[in-house]
Amino acid sequence: MGFLIMLLPWLELLTLVELGILTSALTVLVYVFVTVLLGMAILRRQGRGMFERLRQAQDGRIIGPELLLDDMALGFAGLLLIFPGMISDLVALIVMIGPLRRRLANALIGPQPEAYIPERDTSGHETIEGVYRQVDDRDSP
Repeated sequence: MGFLIMLLPWLELLTLVELGILTSALTVLVYVFVTVLLGMAILRRQGRGMFERLRQAQDGRIIGPELLLDDMALGFAGLLLIFPGMISDLVALIVMIGPLRRRLANALIGPQPEAYIPERDTSGHETIEGVYRQVDDRDSP
């Protein structure tokens, strides 16, 4: 894994050089410039949206953890777009596509539990009241 992380900048550079060979150096510069601007715009937008959702959570509205995870995932995609290279841009594109991101997350870390919201609870739970006493193993015959 460490080897891949050390190899990644060189692979990113190789992809940009290959793009320059196939098209032109100006095309590569425009591509890098556009992806950096797009990444910064995504980070700015997600930052504002995330703070708004956190404010709503403080006001008492319940926000599921998946919304915050989506915000963080899109922020991560924005960071990946800022790094020059086509491999990180491809990973950013995968992260930006919601259903694909969720399927990938479920495959890697499993399904996430949903937040409990009492108003949405349709099960017929009943509370059983009673008196109890603690029984130790020493007290049993």
